[in-house]
Amino acid sequence: MASVTADLEATGGAEISDALRHLLADVFTVFLKTKGFHWQMGGRHFRDYHLLLDEQASQLFPMVDEIAERARKLGGGTLRSVSEITRNQRLRDTDDGQLSPTDMLKELLDDNRQLTQFLRSTHELCDRHRDVATASLLENWIDEAERRIWFLAEITGDS
Repeated sequence: MASVTADLEATGGAEISDALRHLLADVFTVFLKTKGFHWQMGGRHFRDYHLLLDEQASQLFPMVDEIAERARKLGGGTLRSVSEITRNQRLRDTDDGQLSPTDMLKELLDDNRQLTQFLRSTHELCDRHRDVATASLLENWIDEAERRIWFLAEITGDS
């Protein structure tokens, strides 16, 4: 597929598309982990944490389609399977069914901090290639991630 961004050099589109593929896998990972913890949450603050994680997952899910469509606009491909997510993700999965609510929230805090770093490094790549459209999307996602971090840090006392 050819890029619809005529003024972006082919190497720039390819580099950004590749970065977006990894970002897409990371967002899927954080989304699924957030939803998984939402489903597993318990304890004294169950209702508050359950609703918070549902809100955060609802914020993450639309990013998936936007990232994939932006990669396609740049002439790149997207993820096609769960195994591709696994090969491209930089954040680790969690299968531990024994985590406390606080441990779950701390893990999501760490994941969102890492995701923010990935968003910022992708933004820097976009700046180098003058891709203002992708950079603009990333700026909104960074702001959303910082809000998730703020809430999780306040709850866990890890400010």
